[in-house]
Amino acid sequence: MNQEVVRDGAGYFCYDYPRPAVTTDVILFTFHDNDLKVLLIQRKHPPFEHSWALPGGFVNMDEELHIAALRELAEETNITDVYLEQLYTFGRPDRDPRTRVITVAYFALLSADQAARLEIRSQSDAKDVRWWSMYALPDLAFDHDRILQYALQRLRWKLEWTALGFLLLPAEFTLSELQRVYERVLNEPLDKRNFRRKILAADVLEESGNVRGGDHRPAKLYRFTAKAIELEQARRRFP
Repeated sequence: MNQEVVRDGAGYFCYDYPRPAVTTDVILFTFHDNDLKVLLIQRKHPPFEHSWALPGGFVNMDEELHIAALRELAEETNITDVYLEQLYTFGRPDRDPRTRVITVAYFALLSADQAARLEIRSQSDAKDVRWWSMYALPDLAFDHDRILQYALQRLRWKLEWTALGFLLLPAEFTLSELQRVYERVLNEPLDKRNFRRKILAADVLEESGNVRGGDHRPAKLYRFTAKAIELEQARRRFP
């Protein structure tokens, strides 16, 4: 099909058929207070004024997608020092009431220590910003509930018996603490003996040599092996 092509005053090509806009949205998960939490912003402007949403916004014409995601995250939440991975592209025709908008979702897992070091504050077109439990979310703007449920499912698939948990835990942890992370992400109880057998058989943990005292006998502290972490960092965790 032949299409008439012209340049506008800024030098961009213009075509005589509709063109969708492109946005990026950022999903930040952390594990805090024995709960899986996600960072949301409260929108300051229409559409969905005052509703909660994922940090994100429109991609500039001269911007790489991941640069746009980092820029929007910084502009709305003041967060600048996170490593983002591309998760999925969402493009239902009616997902944005303004126009046809395709969004590319980016994803990061943060330990509680990392999340505590972030200087989070609402900026730009965000009225507020806070961590929300994944299992007690407010009404969300656009299709962000669908995006979050997809991200959670992908996290569950990859978390089971892999080293991905190192991103949500401190450097050293007890097996009970590790099990609580898995149970909350999977949102179901796990048999203690079966969990420990499987996670130790996966060969991704090693004893750190340290213990943590308590009301009962001290608990051994574990860490993910350097090899397991290296392999997990090398692969695309969400292909």
